[in-house]
Amino acid sequence: MASFNPSGYEKFSAPPPEFGKEAAPTGIPLSSSNQYYTDGSQTTDTRAKSKTRVPWSSGLCDCFSDWRNCCMTCWCPCVTFGQIAEIVDKGSSSCGVNGALYTLIACVTGCACCYSCFYRSKMRQQYMLKKHPCGDCLVHCFCEYCALCQEYRELKTRGYDLSIGWHGNMEKQSREVPMTSIPPPVEGGMSR
Repeated sequence: MASFNPSGYEKFSAPPPEFGKEAAPTGIPLSSSNQYYTDGSQTTDTRAKSKTRVPWSSGLCDCFSDWRNCCMTCWCPCVTFGQIAEIVDKGSSSCGVNGALYTLIACVTGCACCYSCFYRSKMRQQYMLKKHPCGDCLVHCFCEYCALCQEYRELKTRGYDLSIGWHGNMEKQSREVPMTSIPPPVEGGMSR
C-alpha cells in the first residue's frame, strides 16, 4: 500500500499548472543560473569568508630587530612566553604561572613547544594573522625561539608593553583615553 507522505524533492514541488492557467508564484525564479533549488537549510557562514587574514608585522627570522628580547628569549624563553601568554589570555592567567608551566613542561618532556604552539594559534585567531611560513606547531617545533620573538614583536607593534602585563596595559589605556564625556565643572552655579 502506498503512503502519501511527501519526502525529498516531492515536498517542494507543486503539481504542474493546468493548461491556460497561470502558475501560482513559488518564490523560485523561473530562469536562474543555479539549476538546483535549496531550501535554505544549507547556510554558509559569510562572516568567516569575508574576514581576510593579515600578515605578521615582522618576519620569523627578524629576531635581531629587537635584540633585548632576542637575548632574553635565548637565555630565558619562559619569561618571554609568560609575557606573551598573559596578553593573549587577556589577563586571565599571569605571566609567572604561564612561565612556570612552560619551564615545567620543558624540564619534564623537553618539548615546551607543544604548549607554546597553542598560544600562537590563539594569537593568530585573535588578530586574524596568516599562518606563515607554515603551521603553528611546525613553527614552534623547529624555530621555538624565533617564533616567541616574532609573537613578542607582534604584540609590541600592536601597542602592548609586555613588561607591565595585561592589567598594566589596560590601566595605561584607560589613563590615555581623553575625558571628553565629562562636562567641565561650573563655578558658582545659578543664583538669585
